[in-house]
Amino acid sequence: MIIVTEEINSGTSGARSPGSGRGSVGTPEVAAAAVEGAVTATIVAEVMQTSEEQEPNVELAMDSNGDGDGSESLLSQSPGGTSSSSGRYGHRQSSLALTPEEEPLDSYPRLISDLKFPNLLPPNPPIKILIAFCKNDPVFEALVTASHRLNFEPTFVKSAETAIEAFQNAATGGHHIIVVDARYPRIIEADVLGRSIRNSKGSQHTTMVAVVKKNLFEKDDTAVISLLDVGFNRCIIESPHVSICSSELRQIQHSLVRPQNVISTQQALYTALHRSREAVIITDDSLRAQYANRASEKVLNMKLDEIVGRSLNDLVTADISNILSHTTRHKDYEGFISTRRKSQETLHIHVRAVPVSCIGRNPTHLVLILEQTSGTTLSALASDALQALPHGKEVARGSLHSIRRGSFDVRSTASDGLRRTSLAKLSQLPLEAPITKVLSLLAQVQENCSADESKLLDRVMEFLKREGLYSPQMKEIRTEDPVATDLIGALLTQGPTNILSSRRSSNDSIIRGGGRPSTGSIVFNKTRESSQLSELLNSALSWDFEIFKLEELTEKRPLVCLGLELFRRFDVYNTFCCDEVTFKLWLIEIEKKYHSDNTYHNSTHAADVMQATACYLQQLSNRETKVMDRMDEATALIAAATHDIDHPGRSSAFLCNSDDRLALLYNDICVLESHHAATTFRLTMADDKINIFKHLDRESYKLARSIIVDMILATEMTRHFEHLAKFVSVFGTDVDSKETTHDNDDNQILIRRMLIKCADVSNPTRPLKFCVEWARRIAEEYFTQTDEEKHRNLPIVMPMFDRTTCSISKSQIGFIEYIIHDMMDAWNSFIEMPEIVRYMEHNYSKWKLFEEQGINTLSDIKRKQLTLNSETTGSSSIEEL
Repeated sequence: MIIVTEEINSGTSGARSPGSGRGSVGTPEVAAAAVEGAVTATIVAEVMQTSEEQEPNVELAMDSNGDGDGSESLLSQSPGGTSSSSGRYGHRQSSLALTPEEEPLDSYPRLISDLKFPNLLPPNPPIKILIAFCKNDPVFEALVTASHRLNFEPTFVKSAETAIEAFQNAATGGHHIIVVDARYPRIIEADVLGRSIRNSKGSQHTTMVAVVKKNLFEKDDTAVISLLDVGFNRCIIESPHVSICSSELRQIQHSLVRPQNVISTQQALYTALHRSREAVIITDDSLRAQYANRASEKVLNMKLDEIVGRSLNDLVTADISNILSHTTRHKDYEGFISTRRKSQETLHIHVRAVPVSCIGRNPTHLVLILEQTSGTTLSALASDALQALPHGKEVARGSLHSIRRGSFDVRSTASDGLRRTSLAKLSQLPLEAPITKVLSLLAQVQENCSADESKLLDRVMEFLKREGLYSPQMKEIRTEDPVATDLIGALLTQGPTNILSSRRSSNDSIIRGGGRPSTGSIVFNKTRESSQLSELLNSALSWDFEIFKLEELTEKRPLVCLGLELFRRFDVYNTFCCDEVTFKLWLIEIEKKYHSDNTYHNSTHAADVMQATACYLQQLSNRETKVMDRMDEATALIAAATHDIDHPGRSSAFLCNSDDRLALLYNDICVLESHHAATTFRLTMADDKINIFKHLDRESYKLARSIIVDMILATEMTRHFEHLAKFVSVFGTDVDSKETTHDNDDNQILIRRMLIKCADVSNPTRPLKFCVEWARRIAEEYFTQTDEEKHRNLPIVMPMFDRTTCSISKSQIGFIEYIIHDMMDAWNSFIEMPEIVRYMEHNYSKWKLFEEQGINTLSDIKRKQLTLNSETTGSSSIEEL
């Protein structure tokens, strides 16, 4: 049973009688029908019973024809128990009336649907208006006077920042109307303010009005349209006359605010529906799912994002024509259908289909209430699989009779009883890990197999018992290639040593203190650079994106501009229920913590990784089966932007060798990645003005935090082969990765880790001129570290990275051969983005050519870059490869 109540508001005038409300604007009947079908007792029965007990004057009247056919209406009287002035019950003129005093009478009786699907009274608090004007001119004074005349509760602010703070204030915020002065865009950016308000929690029913100059309507409507596009409901012409302002506000109150109040009542119905234990799916008239509640996830074994938007034919394997034949005639249908879960098992479920007409006479929606009654379950499948496995003979464990047939291996015979005894004890433990299940199943198979097979299984089980199952064991490293040996060896080891080296990931850094000095808010010149920047950001999702041009136009501060653009494209603001201004301030603070004096690990690298992540996300979104939801996309972009925060350009080995405080803090284990993740959240949570997580509920925040931390830690290259091996074992190139389920939590983790790893080291898969520039920058950073190690008499982590002897070409050849090639092949097989492999192969051949030509040193690379920059690159270059 579900009972929806209304919170008593001291500001609401008058009393409300039972049944005096009216249906909400939109589709409340759909939600009401679903709730009514999903609960054990109808809401209206509770309302009628309660009303009869507490209000003796509430009566049931016959229908207008007086034939008593059951078309009763729930009638209400005035608080005093008498009927309304006309002597007729339950009749209204306006569906927008908010209190009994505002409900005049009309000539139509209530319908039976009003009783079957009872409606909720909308809220009617005093209207709060927020007026954001930069100056107190006559237009402002007229609006203030008009607000007081209409008994509104006004709040006045003079900037976009204070407007957002006032609206988000828990005690005094939540305004019904926001009036913004859009006449002076240089003082108050109305478009930014509009987006920020719309991305704030609780703004979906707020009415936003922009005050514009008169000539804006007469000469050009593009500015008005742009304001409407960012979330404003209406644009009005400036006027210093109180009467005109009063008339405008009154029209806004009746045409926008009141309907929004009515629509807002639907949230109570949908909340009840979403918490129902029975699965409910609502489709439109074309049988495409428009809504699914939480319980439907368990029945269909799908996420809500995968259910909503799909046709009913894709969700149900049975013929649905029988359902349509009933519902098109406004009849409910009840029966059984078959549906196929994502695990490919067929499930028979009981279904009740209720047609709903929101507009006109024909059904516009279909409410399906699903109840699982029979069918094969996952647990049953697992049980059947275990029963099908061969079992050991019915003899005492450890006895000589249980020795595997034909096997007289002394080692096997001696260890057999011990192994069986250990497995028996293991099976009795209250906890069980997946690997112990595997060992138990292998032991059962081993009972009835040949001696040779048993020996092989013994070896398999020995491997499975080892710690670090996916830990890499390097092979085929050519000793005659010292640069490759030096580089790859460093990627697989961490901690203090004199033979470690580093790489272009967040594993190769230390903290030396001192970031970029504070520069305040970022303001770019409103000149030719502004138009170039806008044009450049239009290609933000292109794999040939000119990241170094963005670095130049933004004066080495590209993360804010690119971050805001990508956040906007992936709807991160709405996902986090946070405004654009907060995200902008957050990006500014994040970029300050990147060290501009680093040649490689600076904010340009962070922006580049973020852009690569966005390209991958865009490619994944084009798949038929949804791989990542909006939260996954938002957190992936945030993790990419912060994955190397506060990175000073020194390797983890350097950090440990120098006994840095962070090495002591993190015990020489995953030092820098832990610092990057910790810095991200410590910086974000320290100031509410930049706290992008402040509007997430506790569970959503915990989910976002866990994803971001895990992705940042995944950039540690010491576990590179472990992550790669796990990914290939699940999404290998030998099988079609599209057939692999992505909704499994472990698989989702693998995808996210692989995504940020590939984005972090995507340099060799970019166009050649970008690849060479990144190689030059990372080499310079490594050379600087070696110089400092020599100066401080520290162990030299990468002896081959000496600026006087190192071959940059060889280092890139080895890096592509042993790190990039296999990883990008596996990633391309999953994501289907062939340009990354073509660029990688092209760049690899070029580095080979450079080595043959003797282009090795920094000076050689710089001279070669002059030639590369003059060549044609960009979108056409990939076609030439």
